[in-house]
Amino acid sequence: MIDCAIVLDFIEAQDEIYIRNQILYLLGLHDFALEQKVECKADLPDLLEEIVEYGCQKGIIEDVFDEKDILASNIVNCFMPKPSAVNRLFYEKYQASSKEATDYFYELSRNSNYIQTKQIAKNINYKATTEYGELDITINLSKPEKNPKDIAKAKEIKSTNYPKCLLCIENEGYAGRIGHPARSNHRLIPMDLLGEHWYLQYSPYVYYNEHCIVLSEEHRDMKIDRQGFSRLVAFVETFPHYFVGSNADLPIVGGSILSHDHYQGGCYEFAMAKAETEYSFTLQQFPEVESTIVKWPMSVIRFKSKNTSALVDAAEYILTEWRQYSDPFVDIFAYTGSTPHNTVTPIARSRNGVIEFDIVLRNNRTSEEHSLGIFHPHQDVQHIKKENIGLIEVMGLAVLPARLIPELQEVAKYILGQEYDVAEYHKPWAEELREKYQGTVQKENIGEVLQIEIAAKFLRVLEDAGVFKRNAQGIAAFKQFVQMLNR
Repeated sequence: MIDCAIVLDFIEAQDEIYIRNQILYLLGLHDFALEQKVECKADLPDLLEEIVEYGCQKGIIEDVFDEKDILASNIVNCFMPKPSAVNRLFYEKYQASSKEATDYFYELSRNSNYIQTKQIAKNINYKATTEYGELDITINLSKPEKNPKDIAKAKEIKSTNYPKCLLCIENEGYAGRIGHPARSNHRLIPMDLLGEHWYLQYSPYVYYNEHCIVLSEEHRDMKIDRQGFSRLVAFVETFPHYFVGSNADLPIVGGSILSHDHYQGGCYEFAMAKAETEYSFTLQQFPEVESTIVKWPMSVIRFKSKNTSALVDAAEYILTEWRQYSDPFVDIFAYTGSTPHNTVTPIARSRNGVIEFDIVLRNNRTSEEHSLGIFHPHQDVQHIKKENIGLIEVMGLAVLPARLIPELQEVAKYILGQEYDVAEYHKPWAEELREKYQGTVQKENIGEVLQIEIAAKFLRVLEDAGVFKRNAQGIAAFKQFVQMLNR
């Protein structure tokens, strides 16, 4: 493993003995003899896995997920530079170019196994062509499932409030514990955003190229406001090759962690970013800002301007007006009593030197018919996607659950007329598909057919989440909202 790290330029050859001794201590070894050099043919994650399995066999750790994770993280940390050294090198490279800096940090995060490359490789990924462009579909197999032994072990551990959450800066170098992931090999890049301390890191289970997280030093709730819009602009000015966006700040339409102010970004162009203009309009208060409605299943207003101050002004104006806006004809109500329902999912990017801002209108109201959310995946698509539609899904990437793999195999058998065991919630869909593809589908192309149909379901998910539907009534209502902005 040390030889492999040297070949990758992850470490320098002169650090070999130091790193070896640190690992020997972690493995409880007090003797070592280098018998022969071997050619490095395996990848770092595979070699690390072998060493961790050795630790289990020798009784150094229990064979439970969290203890294996902690040992793996501690072993890799022996190879890692201190945070100050990482930060110094990052900003030295930044002087040449922002991309050179992020390339360095991304490669470090991959080599250090902080980004779980071996696990991520298990994911099933494909693109699906739709009228809105190519949607990205991912069936998420990367996060290991915990077995009963892992769960029982977790129940024995007393809970603690340190770190407060998975995004807090105290995770940097944190050894981990049962129930909280090991972060010994984790590094953060500090940055200033509008006079506040923020940090850049990558997601351990990246869903797209250079999937990064930008997090506040302060543990505070997420909030969509003018300051947030300004920070998004400041970030893409600092890293113009990255987009950045925020989950909405209300339950149901927000992401999974609303308790810590953070954004997500990366070096990837989603289908929504490529989407065509539906129609253009002018905001009279902001003549410097080019304003358009985007052809997308969700309701998106796009702003472009070289004047970033005007851009932020326009975004704040949309947010302020939308928070108060109701249209009972399309089920949009801003409040139930004093409970707010309207917010936005904002996304910023730099395109040809011009900042582009997407404002996705969201509403989290529920009803008796749609108890999980009126603008949430409806009952007939929840057998494929039931979870909240956050930033990543909004932009056109479906993150689907691992349960679908065995379930889809049974659906395939049903369609092909074989013996099957289809989950109850898939039966109406399976029957629909069998009727649709009667006599036209064989074993050789059933996989491709299911991929197409899953993408169609995800498109329906996005349509369900859109506040102004893609029909005559919804399009007219959207235009009415836009006209109201110039009242």
